Amino acid sequence: MIFSSENNQSETQKIYSPLAERMRPGTLDEVLGQEHLIGEEGPLRSFIKSGKFPSMIFWGPPGVGKTTLAFIIAEMGNFEFIRISAVEAGVKEVKDIISRAKYNQQINKRTLLFIDEIHRFNKAQQDYLLHAVEKGIITLVGATTENPSFEVIPALLSRCQVYKLYPLSKEHIIALIDKAIQKDLVLNKFNIQIEDYDIFYNLSGGDARVALNLLEISFNLLQKKEKNIVISKEIVIKASQQKYLKFDKKGDYHYDTISAFIKSLRGSDPDAALIWLAKMLESGEDPLFIARRMIIFASEDVGNADPLALPIAVAVFQAVDCVGMPEAQINLAQGTTYLASCPKSNASYMGLMKAIDVVKNTPNIEVPLHLRNAPTRLMEQFGYGEGYKYPHDFPEHFVDENYFPPGIDEIKLYEPTSFGYEKKFLERLSALWKRRYKK
Repeated sequence: MIFSSENNQSETQKIYSPLAERMRPGTLDEVLGQEHLIGEEGPLRSFIKSGKFPSMIFWGPPGVGKTTLAFIIAEMGNFEFIRISAVEAGVKEVKDIISRAKYNQQINKRTLLFIDEIHRFNKAQQDYLLHAVEKGIITLVGATTENPSFEVIPALLSRCQVYKLYPLSKEHIIALIDKAIQKDLVLNKFNIQIEDYDIFYNLSGGDARVALNLLEISFNLLQKKEKNIVISKEIVIKASQQKYLKFDKKGDYHYDTISAFIKSLRGSDPDAALIWLAKMLESGEDPLFIARRMIIFASEDVGNADPLALPIAVAVFQAVDCVGMPEAQINLAQGTTYLASCPKSNASYMGLMKAIDVVKNTPNIEVPLHLRNAPTRLMEQFGYGEGYKYPHDFPEHFVDENYFPPGIDEIKLYEPTSFGYEKKFLERLSALWKRRYKK
């Protein structure tokens, strides 16, 4: 549990802190990015001007300023700043903080509780916070990389302003690197030249902390025999050890990336789909998760436009399960390119959704007698199966029969497209059910 601001360090203490901590902004004007929040018309600047701060949740990827903004709000609002991690803190710690905040109220001092990774708080912990937030005992600032609508209880969420933060742009990362070189107590003692700014942006993915860590490690790896030093692309890559891919298998990036993959398949773009597939595989995504989504896609988005899509997707899943990585990526690539390239139809899925609506709006649906099975003589006596026409006894194995429940008119729910195999289905259904289908 951390009380008060961490910015009030001596110069000696700062020198031994990590570069990312030494470069933490102390005012809104020093913050890079998030202009939608801190610009002249941004809500955070308005709060600071008015001195009135609501509880809020900062939602965004790592290294984009969530903790920094909490520090600045505490400093500018003259709060006592209390920081806890949801991973480590329990209900007891929350109770102690609320007791302290109540004492602060008595001496006319406000308390800001910053909870890092607030999505890790369980329901009981969040419920306990609720009363203190509601009564204004504390001003809550939560930070999360997860979608708060899924992870924060509705009652607490409704009492907080939710603000989305975004990765820093390439221009922001360049400005950050240059500022560190010019202003940092350690780095500004040297004349540092950056050979390739792009490598910092590419390896950091817009994460300020990662970019500054790369700069600091690269600097430490160099032999500093003179004031003039060059940080090359090669030394930055060496500092990174391995390519940094921003991907959390349990967080928003997980869902965002699989969404981009599925949308590329749906858009019939095999090349883009392969990019997203490669990103997931390189980031350690479970290949069986990808294969399962491909099975769903085969029925939902390809359907009867290409009936082979489903067995191929199932075969890919089985192959991935049998073979394992890294060879299974070959199976995934084959399935990806096939599903992206084949014709698309969601007619089966949409037909089901329409049918569900009909069923929901039609209570007490009964099976007509002629469609009921009659395995016993008693059932035959009650008319089960009476009048049923066996299609195979008729020309072309078809008979014009009413298979709908009583009280539901014949309606067209399945609307085949004119693509792939569904074109043949449309032609056949148009010939058989002229009342409903037209070519």
